[in-house]
Amino acid sequence: MLLVLWDVDGTLVRTAGHGRYAFEEAFETVVGRVPEPVDYAGRTDKQIALTMLAGEHEHLPRVLEELAGALELRKEQMREEGFAYPGVAEVLEELHGREDVVQSLLTGNIQPNAVIKVSAFGLDRWLDFEVGAYGSDPHEERSDLVAVARARAAAKYAEPTGAVLVGDTPLDVRAAREAGARAVAVATGFADPETLRASEPDAYLEDFTDTAAAVAAITST
Repeated sequence: MLLVLWDVDGTLVRTAGHGRYAFEEAFETVVGRVPEPVDYAGRTDKQIALTMLAGEHEHLPRVLEELAGALELRKEQMREEGFAYPGVAEVLEELHGREDVVQSLLTGNIQPNAVIKVSAFGLDRWLDFEVGAYGSDPHEERSDLVAVARARAAAKYAEPTGAVLVGDTPLDVRAAREAGARAVAVATGFADPETLRASEPDAYLEDFTDTAAAVAAITST
């Protein structure tokens, strides 16, 4: 069984900034002020929140709790203004039809927000959220989340024969490398394409519009 783990933002969907807006609203609700600008790309929600909080853990649980509610309120607007990247639905559906593949998410988003983002664009039907790994898990590094997903997949199905992390930033590639997984990079998101290529993923895609090529890149051994 091949475990395919998808990043969310910049890989599967573009949320038209609503993930960021929800974060800022959650922080302001808890702390009472607007946060300083932070880098979101490739980082877990815990890392983002702790950066906003200048390393203070006291308010972290409340910020993450408020974050889920803030994004849920934005779901309809996110659906109207955002989009799933071209070809994503076709690739997910093709992989879902294979008996030797299980697909889930490996994302810095807390689990409720990951589900909100993909379900807003109808992608949830092809993903098993129970075997994914999220920013709400007790790990701050993305590479640690791969082992979490492997263990969940093994408990529900069988020990995966391999794992593939599909993402749009060099941090996704690094996480896969550190966790002993294959890395498929796609230039749909936030990273400079040349920088993304230079991170040396196992496979590189411009986008997902060629279903056969994307599936081959993801399932190659």
